[in-house]
Amino acid sequence: MRDPYEVLGVPRGASASAIKSAFRKLAKKLHPDANAKDPKLAGRFAELNSAYEILGDEKKRKAFDNGEIDAEGKPRFAGFEGANAGGFAPGGFGPGTHFETFSWGPGGFSRGGNADSGARGFGGIDDILKDVLGGLGGAGRARGRASPFPQEEEAPVTGQDIRASLTVSLSDLTGNAMKRVRLPTGKEVEVRIPAGIGDGQQFRLKGQGFSGPDGTGDVLITVSVARHPLFERDGNDLRLDLPVTLYEAVLGAKVRVPTLDGAVELAIPPYTNGGRTFRIKGKGLPGKDGVGDLYATIRLVLPRDPDPDLEELMRKWRDQKPYDPRRDMS
Repeated sequence: MRDPYEVLGVPRGASASAIKSAFRKLAKKLHPDANAKDPKLAGRFAELNSAYEILGDEKKRKAFDNGEIDAEGKPRFAGFEGANAGGFAPGGFGPGTHFETFSWGPGGFSRGGNADSGARGFGGIDDILKDVLGGLGGAGRARGRASPFPQEEEAPVTGQDIRASLTVSLSDLTGNAMKRVRLPTGKEVEVRIPAGIGDGQQFRLKGQGFSGPDGTGDVLITVSVARHPLFERDGNDLRLDLPVTLYEAVLGAKVRVPTLDGAVELAIPPYTNGGRTFRIKGKGLPGKDGVGDLYATIRLVLPRDPDPDLEELMRKWRDQKPYDPRRDMS
């Protein structure tokens, strides 16, 4: 957590009114309702509220200035000279005074500890934000939408959604893959990848967004599916070019075919032409209509290095047993 004075952009000697003014200005600029297309600002907005939680309270500001609490509002040590078993020494922070911490988590704003109630507590932030946002209650709430700024498009009064992106592999789409996602707020969550989700599609984590007057937003995760070196996706089906040798194609053979969950054996019948496609059932991706299939297309592959014996055989074949595979094209 940065120094709260630095966060608010005010000097240490700033007046209470200057601190409040700086908070109002930055809250209007950084509030998620005004930055729906830039969720990265959510972390700065949370930091801003944490800073004002300290500097907007006379006792907490004094404690911070004296080095008694840190930038998160937590005591730097258990006690100091004159402290007794009941808490801090008389004249300082008494037994009835508790420090409060502010955080931005899955439920939006949250705080720890029990602060004294009153205008100098967290309610002060609520009042300022309500004023800055033009009042999210009353008529605005009745309409279901409220505008934080007159010139801006109206934003929902429910919690703000958080948007994130995640790159996965084809193997992650089987329905059992777990991935960790770092949200723009800095928080990391572990999610299960929906089976068969498509490239560019989204899935939702309910109630993991920011809090608002009428509820909590969600986390919307956009999925990018990385290109696989072997498979091409076709809906829930997968397609694969299967290299075979000339003698396998002529004589027939049993060849191993890779799939997402291990290799399987495929029988290639004699005289199999290049381009012929074989269906391997149930080796695609899961979807609403069941599991897709894998389609393996034969690709004839000659030896990498020149082979005089093969060349001689082909010359004899050409001269003694010619045939025209393009005769039906004329």
